[in-house]
Amino acid sequence: MMAALHSLYRKGRDQWLFQLRDSEPGVVTLTMRRVFILPTRAGLAFTVLLLVMLIGAINYNLGLGFALTFFTGACAVADMVMTARNLALLQLACGRAQPVFAGEEAQFELHVLNRSRRDRFAVWMGFQADGEPRQVLDVPAGGSSALQLSAAARRRGWLPAPRVRLVTRFPLGLFRAWAYWQPDARVLVYPAPELPPQPLPSTGAASEDGHGTVGLDNFAGIRSYQPGDPLRHLAWRQIARHDPALGGQLVTKHFEGGAVAELCLDFAALPLQLDLELKLARMARWVLEAEQRALPYRFKLAEHDYGPALGDAHRASCLRALALFGQEGGA
Repeated sequence: MMAALHSLYRKGRDQWLFQLRDSEPGVVTLTMRRVFILPTRAGLAFTVLLLVMLIGAINYNLGLGFALTFFTGACAVADMVMTARNLALLQLACGRAQPVFAGEEAQFELHVLNRSRRDRFAVWMGFQADGEPRQVLDVPAGGSSALQLSAAARRRGWLPAPRVRLVTRFPLGLFRAWAYWQPDARVLVYPAPELPPQPLPSTGAASEDGHGTVGLDNFAGIRSYQPGDPLRHLAWRQIARHDPALGGQLVTKHFEGGAVAELCLDFAALPLQLDLELKLARMARWVLEAEQRALPYRFKLAEHDYGPALGDAHRASCLRALALFGQEGGA
């Protein structure tokens, strides 16, 4: 009970003190109130040095000692102001994030815009949970810079972007200024395909036009290309062997047979004893294999019934349904 209260207290304190927000859509501006600054170890040592110089100037009544001490202190104050201004008024925005499979690294594209007339140098960025930022960028005056931060995608579904921390010690390194930003971005994580892969299902309904899993067991040979032949049936290996200088030509694979079984990837047809995540992993593997082999396939998962079709859009729709299956919010 006490641990929970302490954790709640620390969370509320950090949100109030460091201006932490749950999500920040659109373009976010780092106002001066959101920039925090403290001296570094070098800055603390520099402060001790200033005190020693001041004591020496007082003890020996050295006019030049006072001048040097105050001038050096003024340089430190100027460094503090310039360090804070190196982050202040920067604008932050999210870019596009491509879906990944569970177990891979999700890449979040982030943009830093500088609308002021001053160049910004040595701005370090990274996710707060990863410790000290490891990527650095410079932002020219009136320009922008972009970088990608990676986060581990451990499970399927939506992966929100972690909180980002920006840090700078420019120009002298006596002070460390930092700010926080919670991007309004997320990445869709597909189920990790099953390993080792299982054979594609061989059962399904017959299609009316005689097409379906053509190419699985009724390959008849190679013939010359004819207008209207599907591009996916081109025999690329044989085409590569033909020398264009000797009159090489396009050839295509020829299939025989009438209506054949349509390739159907049906979640309900999987063995009942399989774990849910294993079922989703097997369906993901079958989708990728059908796409790789250019086999039009039908996809059935709960209320989702797609196809038969082939291509990037069909593949994305099927994998999205697998990634969000059973999760709150649906697909």
